[in-house]
Amino acid sequence: MNNAQILASVDIVALRLTAPQRLELLLIRRAREPFIEQWALPGVLVNGRCADASLDAAAARALDEKARVAPPHLEQVATVGSASRDPRGWSMSTIYLALLCPTTGLEGDDLRFIDLDEVLEGRQPLPFDHAALVAQAYARLTAKAVYTALPLHLLQPRFTVTEALAAFEACLGQAVQHTTLRGRLERMKEKGWIVDTGEKNRPPMGRPQTLLEHRPEPGRVFVFDRSVLV
Repeated sequence: MNNAQILASVDIVALRLTAPQRLELLLIRRAREPFIEQWALPGVLVNGRCADASLDAAAARALDEKARVAPPHLEQVATVGSASRDPRGWSMSTIYLALLCPTTGLEGDDLRFIDLDEVLEGRQPLPFDHAALVAQAYARLTAKAVYTALPLHLLQPRFTVTEALAAFEACLGQAVQHTTLRGRLERMKEKGWIVDTGEKNRPPMGRPQTLLEHRPEPGRVFVFDRSVLV
């Protein structure tokens, strides 16, 4: 690569919630050098040969062509760059956080989910600086889970308070009071972001629970008036 050139890319940190209260990270097996055959974040290069009109369009292409998933929520986290993150030369990447439905399946044996903690705790190495990108995206999720309804995007559109509690605790890495979260959800109901379906799920064990339905406004996340940790 010419010294005057800079590699630009978009990389996707896509997360799925799985029981019990665990987050999984989507990885793709690289098909070319560098780091061929290694598991990495799905992403695409952004350059004049591509028809991407924006970084968001490039992220959409990465999700469609590489990850082959359609997330309920996608947001830009940050852009990083250095001369050392890619062996091909100076490069920069824009990180996106994608939250997936828990029933999301994979198309192709070049994709897999792994426990997020495997990467965060260094047990699963990733090429480039992808482990650092994952940590940065997870930090964004954790910070926003304190004061927004972002974890609800990890659930099915219809969910119970218990399922919502599991999503928040998975994102925060700590316990949340059931009554506290219920109060935040009631506030969302008052604003029309959640509706009571009038239906109940009937688990094999335990009492039936009311099914709520998440109706987020496009491109927005509900902001609480207080932290879910108080």
